[in-house]
Amino acid sequence: MDAQLEQIREQQKETWNKFSAGWRKWDDFTMHWLRPMGEEIIGALDLQPTDVVLDVAAGTGEPGLTIAGLVPNGKVVITDLAEQMLAVARDNAAKKGITNYETLVCDVSELPFADASFDAVSCRFGFMFFPDMLLAAREMVRVLKPGGKLAAAVWSVPEKNFWITAIMSTISHHMQLPAPPPGAPGMFRCGSPGFLAGLFRQAGLHNVAEQEVTGTLNCGTHEDYWRFMNEVAAPVVFALSKADEATREKIRQEVFALLDEKLPGKTTSLPYGTVVVSGTK
Repeated sequence: MDAQLEQIREQQKETWNKFSAGWRKWDDFTMHWLRPMGEEIIGALDLQPTDVVLDVAAGTGEPGLTIAGLVPNGKVVITDLAEQMLAVARDNAAKKGITNYETLVCDVSELPFADASFDAVSCRFGFMFFPDMLLAAREMVRVLKPGGKLAAAVWSVPEKNFWITAIMSTISHHMQLPAPPPGAPGMFRCGSPGFLAGLFRQAGLHNVAEQEVTGTLNCGTHEDYWRFMNEVAAPVVFALSKADEATREKIRQEVFALLDEKLPGKTTSLPYGTVVVSGTK
C-alpha cells in the first residue's frame, strides 16, 4: 500500500477509536437501526452450524456476534482497525454469553490469515472507508474457501439517505467545507447501482447479486436526532467543530425546520437506503 493510502488508513483508525465512546453509548439504538442490513447479509451467506466466519470492519461486533449464534459448532473472527470499537464488541459478547468468537485488530488490505481459511465473510458498512476497495475485496476472497460466500452492505446514493443529508446539506449552506479528493473514503462512495457488484466480480466472485434494503432511522424527537448525530456521525462532528456557537445554533434550528417540512406527521423518522451485495468464490 502506498504512503497516501497508509495515511488514510491511519486517519480511519484514529477517527473510529475517537468515536468509540459515542458508539458505545448509542450501541443498542444503532444496532437496532442497522439490523435489517445485517439480516440481509446473513441470509446471503447461507450459514451452516460448523462454519468459521470472518466479519470485517465489525466495529462494535455486528453482524458477527449474531452470526456466532448461528454457527454454534463453528466460530466468528471479528476484525476492525480500531481496538476501542472491538472493546465494545467484547463487552457485548460477554453480556450475551457468546464465547465462540475472537476479536483481532487488523487491516483488511493485509488480512493475517492463510488462503481459504473461512467458510463465509461478512462486512457491514466497511467498504466505503477502505483506502483500496479492490485490494480489500481481493483479500476477502483470498481468505474465503472455494464455494464460500462474501456479503457486504454499503450506503446507497445521497438522495435515498435523508437521515444524513438533512444535517450535512444544512451545514454546507453555512460553512465552506473542504471538498474531499476524488475517490477518497466517504459514505456514498459505493452507492451507485452496480458499483460494489463490479468490484466483487473483479475480485473473482461469481453469482454476484445485489439487493436494496430501505427503511427509516427512528429517533423519536428532533433533539434526540441532533444529539445522536453529534455523538456518532464523524462528518457532522468534524464540520460543527469548526463553527462558532451562534452558527451551530442556527444550523440546529434550520435542521429542525427542514425535518418539520419534509417528514410526514412531524415524527423524526428519516429514510435511509442501502445496498447489500453478495457473491460466491
